[in-house]
Formats: sequence, C-alpha cells, structure tokens
Amino acid sequence: MQKAKLTIFAALLGMVSLGAQAKEDYSQIKAKLVETLGLSVSNIEPAPVPGLLQALTSRGLFYISEDGKYLVHGRVFNLDNQLLNETEMALGSVRAEGIKKFDDSMVEFKAKDEKYKVTVFTDTTCGYCRKLHSQIDQYNDMGITVRYLAFPRGGVNSEGYQDLLSVWCADNPKKAMTDAKAGKDIASKSCNTKVSEQYDFGQQIGINGTPAIILEDGTLIPGYQPPSALKALLDEHHS
Repeated sequence: MQKAKLTIFAALLGMVSLGAQAKEDYSQIKAKLVETLGLSVSNIEPAPVPGLLQALTSRGLFYISEDGKYLVHGRVFNLDNQLLNETEMALGSVRAEGIKKFDDSMVEFKAKDEKYKVTVFTDTTCGYCRKLHSQIDQYNDMGITVRYLAFPRGGVNSEGYQDLLSVWCADNPKKAMTDAKAGKDIASKSCNTKVSEQYDFGQQIGINGTPAIILEDGTLIPGYQPPSALKALLDEHHS
C-alpha cells in the first residue's frame, strides 16, 4: 500500500513538473516575440492545430511552433467543420470581452426602440465612416444603437488622432462627431481619454481599416454596411 502511494505521489510530481515546464516554455516564447518583433503579448495557449501555439499580441493573433522557431500570420480554417474560421472564433471572444472595458468611453447614438447594439471603430477622416454617420438616424430608426470607438488610421501621431481626441474631449461629443464627419471645423481639445487605448485594442483584435463593425458576440463585419443591409445581417445573425 505504501509503495502504491509513493508511485502515485511520484506521478503527480511528474505532472506538476511537466506543467511547470510547459509554462516556462511559453514564457520563453513570449520573451522571444517581444525581443524579436517588439510585440506586446497578452496570452499564449495551444492553437486548434496540433503542434502550434496561438499568441494574442498587440498586433493581432499569431501562430508559433511549439519550439518557438516558426511564426505564422494568417487564418486557420477547420475543414471538418464547414470551414469554420478558428482564428475569427478566437478573436471574437477577445473582442466581446475586451469591448466591455470601453463601455463608459464610447460616443453612443442610441436607438429609441433598441433591438441591436453595434460597436464601430471609426475615423473622422474616413469617407465611408462619414457616409455611415450621415445615415445614423436611419440605423437608429431600425432599432440599431451605434457606439463609436476611435481608430485613427494614421496612428496616434496623426492629424486624425487629434481630431478624434477633440471629439472625445468636446463638451458635446455627439455633436462634435457629427460636425467632424460633416467636414466642419471643431475646437481642438485635449483631455484624459481612452482614445489611444481604443486604437491599441483595435490593432490587437484585427482591425486594420474603418469603419469596422463589431457585433455583440464579437463578430467582425469589416467595412460600411447600409442601414437596411446591416439590419438584415443582424436579423439573420440572431435568428
């Protein structure tokens, strides 16, 4: 009996040792990504593809071989599950959870009879962003609440960033957003906002252009969608 207990104990120690080794290996891979590519890495875990790990970084989702030698940037599709986009599934959950921390720092145009909420990464200098906003009343009339997050396409040192900062810092951000997207001059302002954090988050979850529409479950709809098309898409998505 005593020998059996010792055998079980040794096996448990081995499992703990393997777990610690795996964690240590992930730490080494994380350090390598930071050192080699200058990426900030928030999480590393096994990928759906055997032999690969997936790393959520400041520039999106990357795949790395378990030995840390090879890096893959692309999409993974599951041939046995109707070409399910595994990459999009992973990013979707990150989007849905991550957006919550910006609930108090969005510029929101709320529908009176709200059926759906979408979060839109936007840039005041973007033509299709302006077109989308020119129809904001139509989206709202269809029961779609539109919540804006900032995504200055030129980065945080661009004129677009300063424009978005001025919108978020305005006494009336909704009016400033409407004026800016109509091509009107708005007062230049600066304050303590989450505009740069919103931009960083957008890069992390795969946003590379505007407008980018995020549904409540984290699904990404890239590009402009007319009000009727977005309403039909939302109806189908929730059916």
